Amino acid sequence: MKLYMSVDMEGITGLVDHTHVDSGKHNYERSRLIMTEEANHVINTAFEQGCSEVVVNDSHSKMNNLLIEKLHPETQLITGSVKPFSMVQGLDNSFTGAIFVGYHSRASTPGVMSHSMIFGVRRFYINDVEVGELGFNAYVAGYFGVPVIMVAGDDQAAKEAENLIPNVTTAVVKESISRSSAKSLTPAKAGKLLQEKTALALKNKDLVKPLTPPDHPVLRIEFANYGQAEWANLMPGTEIEPGTTTVRYQAKDILEAYQAMLVMTELAMRTSFC
Repeated sequence: MKLYMSVDMEGITGLVDHTHVDSGKHNYERSRLIMTEEANHVINTAFEQGCSEVVVNDSHSKMNNLLIEKLHPETQLITGSVKPFSMVQGLDNSFTGAIFVGYHSRASTPGVMSHSMIFGVRRFYINDVEVGELGFNAYVAGYFGVPVIMVAGDDQAAKEAENLIPNVTTAVVKESISRSSAKSLTPAKAGKLLQEKTALALKNKDLVKPLTPPDHPVLRIEFANYGQAEWANLMPGTEIEPGTTTVRYQAKDILEAYQAMLVMTELAMRTSFC
């Protein structure tokens, strides 16, 4: 049994604002240690439950946050950027299931540090389905026939996962009070919860079906302002929907849609607000 893990940071226990997830801020170093320990609770349980291989993809910011020297020695870590498939780099049809750890809710919804890739995005759509990072990544997993069997993060991320993926196991390590505050478990208590939920998710893995993406999906990204839409529209094949800040792209499959999203959001970040 081969397990894929994507580990983000905003949904990790006790982390509530930019000082925890920005490498230049005072809380970051202790936060990446908590992040690493949290990943280890899932990894260790996976091996105990019979997984022969666990591949972990560091999925936050520059994607070099996890402390490799502290991970279970049999872990394979995908780290650093640029990655052609970002938060789902290395995911393919050889995996039995995928687990998302430290995940947050999508932009324009409640939840601790909720957003979708960049803070200039209001909404992502795949055809008419609104998704965030969680949903987009689950669609890529589904393209390869891999079910997302567990999502760990705050209560709003868990709610988003449950609405999107029937029978998914969720581990709620903190409850959102606002976008920058939460009632959180301690790392010790969260660790026990993650161990229990990982074992349950692996036991119930056959109850979860892959989230199959549509053929030839239309990607639509609504940006916060028109300048961002203009930058994103520099990518060939895109168009701005008249009277909106939404940029549209017809993709041949979900993999192309995912990479189009990466390019469009990177371009949009060049926008000046002066």
